[in-house]
Amino acid sequence: MIKILLVDDHAIVREGYRGLISKQSDLQLVAEADNGNHAYELFKECNPDVIVTDISLPTISGLELISRIKQRCNQAKILVFSMHKNSNFALQATRAGALGYVTKSSSPEILLQGIREVYAGRYFLSPDMAQVLALEKIDNERTALESLTIREFEILRLLVEAKNTEEIAKILNISQKTVCNCHYQIKSKLGVSNDIELTRLAIKLNVVVC
Repeated sequence: MIKILLVDDHAIVREGYRGLISKQSDLQLVAEADNGNHAYELFKECNPDVIVTDISLPTISGLELISRIKQRCNQAKILVFSMHKNSNFALQATRAGALGYVTKSSSPEILLQGIREVYAGRYFLSPDMAQVLALEKIDNERTALESLTIREFEILRLLVEAKNTEEIAKILNISQKTVCNCHYQIKSKLGVSNDIELTRLAIKLNVVVC
């Protein structure tokens, strides 16, 4: 049986999900809180298996609550359940120590899945949040690609065509040292650490066709 602490300042939300959880044979709602401070005290008293919390809470925020809980018990498993469909909230929640992030526009089944995944120690994002993060990652990669100079872009194109430093230098009529310096700058700008990652990203962004 997975023991759950539910934290939300809206009584109607808690009531709805209390009913949902009560119908699950493997889940048990052991405590509810309507603010961050109360939630922290209940966490210490009840020792739940999973904490499901909103981010916007009275007294202390959900992010602060997550941080306090993780400081007290690093093994605590926390799922954020929030109206915010924003990658920054999801990022801050995971940095604070949450294992999952589910938006309130998700179906009840997604919340239940999130609880079970987090209990198992796995990271979980609701599909809409995963899509937001994936699209943002692609946008960031494209922006990084656009930050390359013309020379850097040409060197990138030749690198993914498996040209070596000497060949690139001859093709572009520049020194091998310049090629090496640009190679380093390209990886730095695109946020990759080696040429395998560089090639994969270039293929993904259609710099080279596989």
